[in-house]
Amino acid sequence: MPGPIVGDDGLARCPWAAGHPVNREYHDTEWGMPIQGEAAHLERLTLEAFQSGLSWLTILRKRPAFRAAFAGFDPAVVATFDTDDEARLLADAGIVRNRAKVAATIANARAVLALDEPLTDLLWSFAPDPPRPAPRSTGDVPAVTPESTAMAKALKRKGFRFVGPTTAYALMQATGMVNDHLADCAFR
Repeated sequence: MPGPIVGDDGLARCPWAAGHPVNREYHDTEWGMPIQGEAAHLERLTLEAFQSGLSWLTILRKRPAFRAAFAGFDPAVVATFDTDDEARLLADAGIVRNRAKVAATIANARAVLALDEPLTDLLWSFAPDPPRPAPRSTGDVPAVTPESTAMAKALKRKGFRFVGPTTAYALMQATGMVNDHLADCAFR
């Protein structure tokens, strides 16, 4: 299984970031970095859900359009979206036009508002403690963990949609709940 790949700048990176500059920028500046706040977590949860079945590069390229279409992922605003907003989103070529994922995003914003604790606290309660050792190769990086399975079940019980264990684990990776930069990655 592949380990880090050294880029033209001499820095070792996780293999998925070695190709396209957009992936590289995301890897180097954001992926695996802890975030806080309802909008930031709703954004990452939404993007991970929309990514299902697509390349991450596709989602990253459309990210500015997603932010505009979903009001900066402000849960209080997205929760008010109605059928006219759904129609607007499904006609927006700037985002991925998937009816189930659009409906899930609106439902998830409503679920955020219904929580009895901050979304950040809920999500971070599933971060592994102690953290797992650094993966040496891509073969050492799981797609699902007991923590992501528990997170997905808890979110579903609270009304969230499109949050299976794989999406939950990708969210954990993206938001720094787990650090899956390979051991020899310069950005670990």
